[in-house]
Amino acid sequence: MTSWISAANRLSDWARAHVVVAGLGTSGFAAADGLLSLGARVTVLDESASAANLDRATLLELLDVSVRLGPGATTTLPEDADLVVTSPGWPPTAPLLRQARTRNVPIWGEVELAWRMMQPDRVVPWLAVTGTNGKTTTVNMLESILTAAGLSTSAVGNVGRPIVEAVLDEKTYDVLAVELSSFQLHWANSLSLHSAAVLNLQPDHQEWYADLDDWPGISSSMDAYAADKARIYQRVTHSCIYNVADPRTESMVEEAEVSEGARAIGFTLGIPSVSMLGVVDDLLVDRAFVPQRRDSALELAKLSDVVPFAPHNVENALAAAALARSFGVPAAAVSQGLRDLRIGDHRIQTIAEVDGVRFVDDSKATNPHAAASSLRAFDRVVWLAGGQAKGTTFDELVLTYAPKLQGAVLLGVDRHVIAGALARHAPQIPVIVIDSTETDAMAQAVAAAHELARPGDVVLLAPGCASKDMYSGYDARGNAFAAAVSALQHRG
Repeated sequence: MTSWISAANRLSDWARAHVVVAGLGTSGFAAADGLLSLGARVTVLDESASAANLDRATLLELLDVSVRLGPGATTTLPEDADLVVTSPGWPPTAPLLRQARTRNVPIWGEVELAWRMMQPDRVVPWLAVTGTNGKTTTVNMLESILTAAGLSTSAVGNVGRPIVEAVLDEKTYDVLAVELSSFQLHWANSLSLHSAAVLNLQPDHQEWYADLDDWPGISSSMDAYAADKARIYQRVTHSCIYNVADPRTESMVEEAEVSEGARAIGFTLGIPSVSMLGVVDDLLVDRAFVPQRRDSALELAKLSDVVPFAPHNVENALAAAALARSFGVPAAAVSQGLRDLRIGDHRIQTIAEVDGVRFVDDSKATNPHAAASSLRAFDRVVWLAGGQAKGTTFDELVLTYAPKLQGAVLLGVDRHVIAGALARHAPQIPVIVIDSTETDAMAQAVAAAHELARPGDVVLLAPGCASKDMYSGYDARGNAFAAAVSALQHRG
């Protein structure tokens, strides 16, 4: 191991370093580009020789980057590697990463690289969000609020745009709105964020955490997942924002080693106590960032400013508001930012009403907790669910929301996991299982849901599962749902 790497920053002598980038996706390409700007010698390895990877490889090779693609490309770590920068999807069990650990070669993620690339003289404050669900929506809300306040900002990280790309941007930012996944946080070890929020904590990505060798002293995959989420609070300088309804997020704050003077700030759907944001009547209010917080609250926005309206989306808005307020954003910018924002497709999106039945696409609900948040928003639901369960279970969801369910239609590789939970805890609910995995499966599911629904019901696509068993992503699954609803609407 090259000892200077552990403390390396933008001003270090990167010409001495051979850095291996593991993965040539969006973040891997950005990492390679960033390392080139520092002067490092770069090798990129990826098992996929897809058209997109071949295009990226061509560009990098023109800049003297060594690129190896295809099966077996990541089998062996080069002998002279000084640092590995890994893409977030790579689990710690990947052979290349295991070799790096065995040889004491440091492993960073693209997030850690971006942080180091700002130090010590080009630091831009980060307001960061993690949690099982709601991260992207909250970061988009935060970006809109910061923009309404007249600040130069960008939504980066797991939201889609690599942070390194923003760091390399010719534009100068006042602050960045950063979405961080547990995978990204696992490979980040020196972040010191201005403020950070953990929205919630529920089982997800348990397959990534199946091998616990990388979490000494931790005995379960859920605890390992939580430990990675909690890393976002380490060294926070201003505010650690937690969900009052999820005590585990507050415990993370209590256990974090923060910078001196950092505050714990809660958000709640109820009336807020001191040092919290919450809801009073139809208003979002602040009792944390106001001078007279012990006996007064400041109006930030109306509930009607939160679109689409749903309890979990109000929580997202409160978390975004707390992050923005921690950075000194005025109250008026919170309401303006929420009103200006238009959430993307596949997030509680009404597609159409057919025969008095409302069809709603929440394909972005890719785990049970996200599906539960969707179910919480409606009174009478025909639930369309299934896909890749990722080692999660649905018993608690069914126990909680069975009274709302008028029926369920299940498809996807793990459809029987959900069917089993329904059979155990709500055998009275009619269930239709679609066994087809062909392109007509969604059309069959929508037609079956329409048959189960009655006027006033909501047919809700809230799969509670990932989509890659049948679709290229949650967006493609949502598009298939919308197409099937459109065909139903116009038939006959």
